[in-house]
Amino acid sequence: MALRHAVLAALLDDEYSGYQLAKAFDISVANFWHALPQQLYAELARLEADGLVVGREVVQETRPNKRLFRVTEAGRAELERFAEAASKPSSIRDDLLVKVQSADRVGTGPVIEQLEQRAAAAGAKLELLGKLLDNMRGDTDEAEYLLRGERVGRYLTCLRGLAFEREHRDWCLRTAAVLRERQQTDAER
Repeated sequence: MALRHAVLAALLDDEYSGYQLAKAFDISVANFWHALPQQLYAELARLEADGLVVGREVVQETRPNKRLFRVTEAGRAELERFAEAASKPSSIRDDLLVKVQSADRVGTGPVIEQLEQRAAAAGAKLELLGKLLDNMRGDTDEAEYLLRGERVGRYLTCLRGLAFEREHRDWCLRTAAVLRERQQTDAER
């Protein structure tokens, strides 16, 4: 998947400025795709040049003017082509796993600290994703929303993010506990 498809998918719901797109990415897309604001601005320019989005200028009296972008029919067609293409299996590529793999040979202290930091970050994301899901669902229970909700795709990706962050947090905490226990056992020898 290219960043372009993630940007097109994020713009399906509404017209966004580059700043608003970056905020939307932080909230709803960040659980499966990371991009820096400058990458998003550059991608918006490429998408507009390719005719996949169109921008319009909004004059503001008290602030600088801004450009709002929306997906064109060509952009929707590109997303449809992307949706029809086979997806590659996902894989884990995480430097923390390399550190854990070598921790018993190079020292566990810094690795334990990083695992605990990761667990805390995952906990914060869990809270954010939970609020986002509640917001999307409103007063509807989850089963009803999944059956009849307006934007179920966005909801389902947030559920995946929630499951990922929960498992990631739990693994980090368990791994830190195992390494800490081994560290204590080694010290007692």
